[in-house]
Amino acid sequence: MKKFLKYLSLGLLSTALSASPSLGAERISFFYAPFGEFSISTKSLETFAKEGKVSGDLELYAKRATPEQLAQLRELLQQRFNVTPTLVSQFTYSPIGEQVVQRLGELLLTESRQNGFYALRSALILAANDPQGLNVVNIIRRFPSGTIRLNFTEGVKIVNNLSELLKTRDAVVGYLQQQSLVGTLNANTDFSQKPDLRKPGAFSFQKVYLELNDVNRNRRLPVDVYLPKAKSQNANQPTPPYPLVVISHGLASDRYALVYLAQHLASYGFAVVALDHPGSNSQRFQQYFAGLAGPPEPREFIDRPLDVKYVLDELQRLETVNADLKGKINFQQVGAIGHSFGGYTVLTLAGATLNFPQLQQDCYPNRSLNLSLLLQCQAAELAPKNYLLQDSRIKAVMAINPINSSVLGQSGISQIKVPVMLVSGSQDIFAPTLAEQVRPFTWLAEPNKYLLLIANATHFTAIEESTPTGNVLPVPSGLIGPDPKAAYSYLKAFSVAFLESNLLNKPEYRAYLQPAYAQYISQTPLNLSLINSLTTDQLAQASQDEPNQKSNKF
Repeated sequence: MKKFLKYLSLGLLSTALSASPSLGAERISFFYAPFGEFSISTKSLETFAKEGKVSGDLELYAKRATPEQLAQLRELLQQRFNVTPTLVSQFTYSPIGEQVVQRLGELLLTESRQNGFYALRSALILAANDPQGLNVVNIIRRFPSGTIRLNFTEGVKIVNNLSELLKTRDAVVGYLQQQSLVGTLNANTDFSQKPDLRKPGAFSFQKVYLELNDVNRNRRLPVDVYLPKAKSQNANQPTPPYPLVVISHGLASDRYALVYLAQHLASYGFAVVALDHPGSNSQRFQQYFAGLAGPPEPREFIDRPLDVKYVLDELQRLETVNADLKGKINFQQVGAIGHSFGGYTVLTLAGATLNFPQLQQDCYPNRSLNLSLLLQCQAAELAPKNYLLQDSRIKAVMAINPINSSVLGQSGISQIKVPVMLVSGSQDIFAPTLAEQVRPFTWLAEPNKYLLLIANATHFTAIEESTPTGNVLPVPSGLIGPDPKAAYSYLKAFSVAFLESNLLNKPEYRAYLQPAYAQYISQTPLNLSLINSLTTDQLAQASQDEPNQKSNKF
């Protein structure tokens, strides 16, 4: 009975409700053998949400919850999402949205114990149209069934699996932090006497806007080019042509998301090009949610790297005729930086290949708790063939919170033959650190590789506030994480060190690519660790996992 009461804690109830608001009508009901049927009334939850009073049948469960759990539950019930009915409708009718609602419908059943897919979709759209906005209570009130039946057994299974995965993640993160600290023991560099790479370099910059048009693929590509401008005559400063860095944004984002990196690199003498990917940028999502365009296509996994290749081709052509660009760019020294979907993009440009067998294994069916597989599995709809996505001009890549575990997998990642830096946030729930960065780091055959781990960082930590029109997907404050300014400084410093060292072969910057420098600039709570090597056996030992395991669940 104690075990039963443990499962009935409001921690589980909160998890179920956050996954999808669950009272559609008068009651939430669930069956737990051999103890029988249990239920909670909508009214008691609504009263608790509005007034903070525990009443009715909620009292039974509240007695077994901590004050913190009750506070979290009330905060959840009151959480309002500022989204339009059109946005909700478009999302829930999209391929990814349907997968999400279908999965949640397995937990939240109708009164006749059928998958709650259609009832949930209807409730979400109707709740978004309510003057009080989309919140848990409104969704519950609009669930078109007299009772919502919680699939308690499946819910417990998911909670237990998630708990184990989080424990594994925390164990691995702890191990990596320890290894990074061990790497500082014999360090003898006094970084206080070296240039601070977090600060701007010696150049100002000129920003050039271009709108390129790939007629063959019907892709219009807005591009911002940041060109270094010397502030003074200094014989030690780099001179044109400048090495080039391409920046690729994530899903529903734009070329402004990493503008702080673009400007910082330009101050160190790098020409930087930041482009918009028209099939998956913020503008496309705005059109989609307004009902003016379809959802992103699986083809985007191919078009994104092709966008970069086209931009490089066009810049090479324009560099001979455009007065602003002429003589300014060195196309023999090209690096690439990408975030999330952009991380996938730069990894393919570096030589990673699509892994269709892994996609088939992980996506049919997709039972993973790794949210990034919802996107990655779209690539499984592509014709399984060898797509030529690599660009030999790109000599080094930095992938921030990349998604890659299934769409590239071990066989795809191992094809990369240029230096790579992977950046991971320990609290990233969209591209989980273990599945999407740490394990792929062990797959890299290239010896010149780095894993930068930012504790307590989320999927959104690295990206700067976008343009007002770029924020098309509302992100609850709880998912943004701590103040990201420290993380910006880390990425500024390590992008300079990584590119100066691996793109320009300047040995004086290699001292920065050590765990000791990460420790030197680390700030709480976004504590920083750097790993230069990690084997599959070490990872297995840290996670108490089987060696060479390829699980993509977290």
